[in-house]
Amino acid sequence: MTGLRPFLLSLAGLAFGLGLGLLLTVFAGENPLHILRILFHSAFGSSYDLGVTLYYATPLIFTGLSVAVAFHAGLFNIGAEGQLTLGALAAAAAPQLLPNLPPLVAPLFALLCALLVGGLWGWIPGWLRTRRGSHEVINTIMLNFVAAAIASWAVTSWLQNPESQSPETAPIPPNYFLRNMDPVAAAFGDAPVSLAFPIAILVALLVWAFLYRTPWGFELRVTGQNEKAAATAGIDVARVRQCALALAGALAAGVALNEILGFAGRFRLGFSPDLGFVGIAVALLARSHPIGILFTALLFGALHK
Repeated sequence: MTGLRPFLLSLAGLAFGLGLGLLLTVFAGENPLHILRILFHSAFGSSYDLGVTLYYATPLIFTGLSVAVAFHAGLFNIGAEGQLTLGALAAAAAPQLLPNLPPLVAPLFALLCALLVGGLWGWIPGWLRTRRGSHEVINTIMLNFVAAAIASWAVTSWLQNPESQSPETAPIPPNYFLRNMDPVAAAFGDAPVSLAFPIAILVALLVWAFLYRTPWGFELRVTGQNEKAAATAGIDVARVRQCALALAGALAAGVALNEILGFAGRFRLGFSPDLGFVGIAVALLARSHPIGILFTALLFGALHK
């Protein structure tokens, strides 16, 4: 598969590092096979354990894809944390706009709100980079703090849950809650995993097809590999980079599908354990390959479990 060889090399390096780490446990008086068995059973030992691992892996697929798309365009998106924060907030606020949508339409509307807000938050540093020359690393880091401030203000004012002292929004209505119509959780012993996981797999496949099977994906990768050659070939580099960071922001906002619509049913301040930053490691380990990100996200999900 296109571009998969670098990921396989990274995977081989990871296996070597894991083997070396297990070998070092011998000097601590432990049996490395016993340690490996504990790691495996805690993450995959039962259907419930597997479901929890998949739950932790799902948001990392979205953030890993977000970082990877930016990498392919020659950009470093450190703003996935802010993008997913505002995306999740938008998903939790969507019922305030249209509370009585049909059950199948409501989650799609909330997800659309999340994608639009996350995409806009990603487009801003893209515009600043291409029109003002501001480096996207600085812009995205700063926008993470701005996003956190906006979320804090929203949750402690007009979206505050009146029945809770915690900084969180009111629960989303049942017609918006994906878990109410989700067969995935039941298959894993009511683990927090939801329909968001198979959707994340589908999104990874679509991103792979976009990058390696479409003219737009080709333009994006050429821009990332050689900006001058791309401009000489007639590619609008500024447009490509703005669209790349907007797409990266929308992908990061996909975390809302797992966290807000699929499990928690509300937005809580600090709900993300640095998912946006862990996504950088997920993308780097997979060499920014969308299919590889599925495996590295699963690995990080198992380690988190």
